[in-house]
Amino acid sequence: MMQRIELAPLLRETMTTPYSHMVTRATGAALRDRIEQTIDGASHRTTQLDFTAIGLLDFSCADEVVAKLLIRVADDEEHYVFLSGVTERHLDAIDGVLERQNLSVAALAEGEDAPRLLGVVTPDAATAFGAVQRLGAGDAKRLAEALGWTVERTADALQSLALRRLIQAAGGTYRPLSLP
Repeated sequence: MMQRIELAPLLRETMTTPYSHMVTRATGAALRDRIEQTIDGASHRTTQLDFTAIGLLDFSCADEVVAKLLIRVADDEEHYVFLSGVTERHLDAIDGVLERQNLSVAALAEGEDAPRLLGVVTPDAATAFGAVQRLGAGDAKRLAEALGWTVERTADALQSLALRRLIQAAGGTYRPLSLP
């Protein structure tokens, strides 16, 4: 199951402001606290942070909301986070803070059909991620055949993606996160 958190209404409620701009570290920390409370109260394994209707996003707020949330949920082996509604205005801030923190996240940008990876990602991991999105669930052998790679190279890329919670892994089968 998936839990969708619309950030714009949550921001307006948390900060009691009519604006939908995620700026300042204090705003980000307050918003992250609310997100964590929402996650803690749910039984869902996947959380979608929906950036639709968010205007500005600065680096400090991206750090507080995205990077620190990813660090926090990393302790929970069964929890996944992905972003949706991300616009070009948001990408620099999110990508920048994730790179500095050595983190990655899958993001479905506005107007795009397939998710992309933000943050720290090797070329092999990015290629494997795209293949898993296109082909669906499968094992390393199936994906290796599709990519023309060795099984070992493919397994390494898939394991890297699974450890970063960018795909799901169970019993040697790798599958994409369930996206909207």
